[in-house]
Amino acid sequence: MMADGLTTILSCFGPKETMDRLEAGVKAKGLTVFARIDHAAGAAEVGMPLRPTEVLIFGNARGGTPLMEASQSVGIDLPLKALVHQDEAGKVWLSYNDPSWIAQRHGLGAAVTPNVQAMAKALGSLATHAAQSS
Repeated sequence: MMADGLTTILSCFGPKETMDRLEAGVKAKGLTVFARIDHAAGAAEVGMPLRPTEVLIFGNARGGTPLMEASQSVGIDLPLKALVHQDEAGKVWLSYNDPSWIAQRHGLGAAVTPNVQAMAKALGSLATHAAQSS
C-alpha cells in the first residue's frame, strides 16, 4: 500500500550506495544537507533489529521560502526529505514526498506553481540519478 503523495522508486544499488549517490547529487546541485539519519543504527543502539533505513533532509531557502510565504504551514514538510530503505526481500527503495502533494496539502495557490514544478523536477532527477544506473 502506497501512502498519499509519496513517490517511491526501485534502486539498482544497495541502500548505502543509493543514499551516498543521493547525498552527492544533492550537494552537487548546491543544496544544503541538514541531516542524514540512520534509523537502523538507532534501532541497533537499543537492541532492536531494523533493515537498512536512512533519511536525508535537504533543501535550500531559495526554493522553499516562496512556498512558506504562501503558507507557513509548509514548514512542517520542508526541508525536503528522502528515505532509502531495504525491504524484507532485499530490494532497495527510494521515497520522497511529491512537491505537488505538499502544495495541495497546504492549499498553495497558482502563484507558487512554477516553484513547485521546479522542485518536483529537481527532486525527480536527483532520485532517478541516485537509484538508477547511468
